[in-house]
Amino acid sequence: TNLRSSAAETLSPMDQFDQTRDSLINSCTSGGSKPSLDSIRSKCQDLEEIAEQVGVGQASVSSGLLDGEWELVYSPEDITRSSPFFWAFRRAFPDQSDQIFSITDAIPAPIKEVGPAIQTIDMDAKTLVSRVKVATLNGLATSIMTTRCTILGPKGLEGIRLKVDTTKPEESTVLKKLGPLGELLNDNTQPFPSGEALEKVVEGSSYVNMVTTFCDEGLRVSRNEDKYGDVFVWTRKSFGSGIEL
Repeated sequence: TNLRSSAAETLSPMDQFDQTRDSLINSCTSGGSKPSLDSIRSKCQDLEEIAEQVGVGQASVSSGLLDGEWELVYSPEDITRSSPFFWAFRRAFPDQSDQIFSITDAIPAPIKEVGPAIQTIDMDAKTLVSRVKVATLNGLATSIMTTRCTILGPKGLEGIRLKVDTTKPEESTVLKKLGPLGELLNDNTQPFPSGEALEKVVEGSSYVNMVTTFCDEGLRVSRNEDKYGDVFVWTRKSFGSGIEL
């Protein structure tokens, strides 16, 4: 133990940062049993502390690194909860949301399988698009639940204010099986104005804040300000310009 701790002490801050970052990614992507929220939250806190020392991944709103396409590698609850729509839904139905979520979460695979979850952020266009693949009946029916949000502006150095606009199941395999008719229906089905509907329940509920406490060229740690203790860990798929990693 002494040898290990003395070796850690001899690491440069940048080496400590790399080690801490790699440890978080490995915990989220190693497969096997899902790590606990406490474990991932602790690793995120360690990363944020050492990142601040070395000046990496800070001030996410102005760094320019939020832009791009991101894939979720850790969610404390069901993967769907990474979507701002569910953050807004919880604001509109604070007393019933957990009960409603628990019913759908309890549906076992292969009856219901969720993932991957992808977010595309464009700070210039002021858009965040959340896409979560949902498969039912052993993959016979799949769709991409797509929520589109407007980025209203920054909130401090790490937060962005979002307005949930619409939600729509896209790329439905059920509709695809209908051939040209299915394509016509899919292309012409209007997105559900989910933000507007939530506003009718509780005014202001369609507005949520996403706080990103770490963001560099390949890794992002974001939180719903209303449930700050929960952490969502994302790895980058591409940069804002569309350049693949």
